[in-house]
Amino acid sequence: MIGDVLKRTRLIYGYKASEMSSLLGISNSYLSEIENNKKQPSLELLKCYSEIYGIKLSSLIMLAESFEEASQLNKSQEFIKKTMLRLINLMSKGEEGLDEHLDEKKV
Repeated sequence: MIGDVLKRTRLIYGYKASEMSSLLGISNSYLSEIENNKKQPSLELLKCYSEIYGIKLSSLIMLAESFEEASQLNKSQEFIKKTMLRLINLMSKGEEGLDEHLDEKKV
């Protein structure tokens, strides 16, 4: 499920697949396999994603875990809508507000 989150996040940030694969230093086909959940990204690759997006690696992983839990309950669309609304609100407070919010969710 992390591939779903990585793809949706890429789209939210406005990156084309070719741009993201270039930034990550991987092929377009490998990016496609990750985003379609056919391959799992390495921890190093996830670190690259988090640096590109400017968020903590732990926040990115937690977002993927939360999305997976919601998907198992057939509530992925609802999860995305609620998360997007929270993100928009938190982004108006800056990146630190977003990271703090995601860190609070881990407790």
